[in-house]
Amino acid sequence: MTRILMIGIHASALDYSKLPPGLDEAIMTERIEAGFGATIAAGFDAVSCLIGTSPDEAESEIRAAFSRDRFGLVMVGGGIRMVPDYTELFERVINTCSAESPGIPFCFNTSPETTLDALRRHIQP
Repeated sequence: MTRILMIGIHASALDYSKLPPGLDEAIMTERIEAGFGATIAAGFDAVSCLIGTSPDEAESEIRAAFSRDRFGLVMVGGGIRMVPDYTELFERVINTCSAESPGIPFCFNTSPETTLDALRRHIQP
């Protein structure tokens, strides 16, 4: 079974002024946890890697995840790539994963609720 590294921004690190109205840390935490829970319940073998918005810290956390495990797919959350201020973070996430596991495929969700759709475009549990 393909092991998936699921990378997203931790709800406590998000800048809610850049997100749609009505979102806050509690709501995002619930949505992120529900999305990951649905992934496991659907039979996928996934590891969550919630990062902050510092590219240097994110790189360290991602390298640590790759040092602990082997992954066959990386899922990158929409919060990392959809907010223009996080462009450098997004680049660092992609480049770090590619350096740690050359040729690894990526998939992308647009929200925690679209994670299963993103995964199923690439693999089945």
